[in-house]
Amino acid sequence: MLKVFSRVPFWALYGLAAFVAWLAFHVLRHRSHVIEAQLVKVFPALGAEERRGIHRQFLRNYCQVMVEILKSASMPEASIAERVQIVNLPTVRADLDAGRSIMFMTSHMNNWEWLLQGVTVQLGYPVDAAYKPIRDPRGERLLLELRSRCGARLVPAKDLLSDHLRRRNIVHALAINADQAPAQKERHQWTRFLGQDTAFYVGAEQIARATRLPIFYASMRRVRRGYYAVTFTPLWDGRERTEPGELTERYARACEADVLERPADWLWTYRRWRFAKPLYGA
Repeated sequence: MLKVFSRVPFWALYGLAAFVAWLAFHVLRHRSHVIEAQLVKVFPALGAEERRGIHRQFLRNYCQVMVEILKSASMPEASIAERVQIVNLPTVRADLDAGRSIMFMTSHMNNWEWLLQGVTVQLGYPVDAAYKPIRDPRGERLLLELRSRCGARLVPAKDLLSDHLRRRNIVHALAINADQAPAQKERHQWTRFLGQDTAFYVGAEQIARATRLPIFYASMRRVRRGYYAVTFTPLWDGRERTEPGELTERYARACEADVLERPADWLWTYRRWRFAKPLYGA
């Protein structure tokens, strides 16, 4: 059924996205309490109308991304590569060509699913992507099918280090999207992010340090509807001496810069600040 709907032309899917976005904003008020509360937290100096404009544009962008993900179920790899341009591919391939595996991290900006597929198609090396398994078996199968259809290999996040060590003789890239909130029981690091005390996963930094993997931040920008550009920015070369937590801090700053520059492209429906920083302790 998914593949049948994915063959609907883009223009029709975007028309559907526009209607659903209007419905979500004006009628259903889809997660409006979450979106509005977080926009007030992050942009207290903006007027209500300015925040309302970000809210409205976010829903338009988000619905477009949802139909693009639907469309990707039957898109050929050449079409993915055409719509997701990697601006500086030689930058990220230099280490791979030299025989060193790498890690690239990204955030929930624009179409993060197309980012994974676009990089997988164009990188020229295997891509192992971390993901969190979901409880519904059918949903899990669908998620894995969509994300792996261009060749990405999906690995549960908790198994990523052990899996990488087993494949250490294969030059490849680890892909991690780590801007969502960790569970309170998971190891995390507190920093200021978008003006808030915010917990970040530390797993990516721990893996990179243990294996000396260079880290790149993948920033995705919407060029026009249905077309994106990805730029890789080096965060760590795998050799530089840094203090514990500094790599996570660099990642947080890269995410923050993206959100502040293009706020309507971030995933505001997700409750990022689900728990508060404790008064005492880390």
